[in-house]
Amino acid sequence: MNHDEVILGVDTHLDKHVGAVISVARRLLATLAVETNSAGYLQLLAWARSLGDLRRAGVEGTATYGAGLTKVLRDNHVDVFEVNRPDRATRRSRGKADPTDAESAACAVLSGRATAIPKEQSGAAYAMRAVAVARRSAVKARTQAINQLRGLLVSAPQEIRERLLRTKTEECVGACARIRSLGKTDLLTSLTTTLRILAKRWLALGAEIKLLDCQLEHLTKDHAPRLRNEFGVGAQTAAVLVCVAGDNPERLKSEAALAALCGVSPLQASSGKTTRHRLNRVVIVPPTMPSGPSQWFECAAIRGLRHT
Repeated sequence: MNHDEVILGVDTHLDKHVGAVISVARRLLATLAVETNSAGYLQLLAWARSLGDLRRAGVEGTATYGAGLTKVLRDNHVDVFEVNRPDRATRRSRGKADPTDAESAACAVLSGRATAIPKEQSGAAYAMRAVAVARRSAVKARTQAINQLRGLLVSAPQEIRERLLRTKTEECVGACARIRSLGKTDLLTSLTTTLRILAKRWLALGAEIKLLDCQLEHLTKDHAPRLRNEFGVGAQTAAVLVCVAGDNPERLKSEAALAALCGVSPLQASSGKTTRHRLNRVVIVPPTMPSGPSQWFECAAIRGLRHT
């Protein structure tokens, strides 16, 4: 054991990160709050190293608020581990404070409870995630637009409803996008403007979705060709799987690890004469394959990820 080693724990927030450094004897050495910018990250790193030999760090939210700090620590040869927030029982007994949460993160690394390796966000997986996020919001907005358009037509005057309402979405949108004037009254003027705007919004969002689909198609074919060749795996499915694994899929040691990460690994839920399993919703990467059916996750997924 290296008695000079220290462990850094960080509680991350939008504007401020709070770090705590403990010794290998689990003694709290100091705490520090820094700004969430490059200067703050380097200040936190230099401060932690001034207290001892820094090799490991536990960071909350490595894919969100702690993403920038995680990259800086990795670039400076510090092993970073993803730390979940303390459970409610622990918080109830110890109280809630940023320095306390930072100390708990460091203790989780020291005790071996925090073993999850954070995902890298600097390659194809992050690019797919960005495209998928934009596509998801575009699909949601387009669905909302057509629902609003149909709702207005259902309650519109009968002659307008018969003229514009169609069973097929494309025909209904096309008819509404082409209207110039439904009448001179305030109601009909408002309906003309609103229906035309909603129809054009639906068409514009459809064009966005097609563009994003093309980007996903190219990204998945270039970076996950073997995964795309599996039966039933299209661009969106492949993008989801690659995003789950991140840009460093080697951190997933087995198919069981990917299944546990996705919350679909079997967990014993037996009692008395009842013998059964349930899905393990806790995001923990197990060291070995748990007993039970092997069909809990597609084996092809991890095979494709290993060859991206």
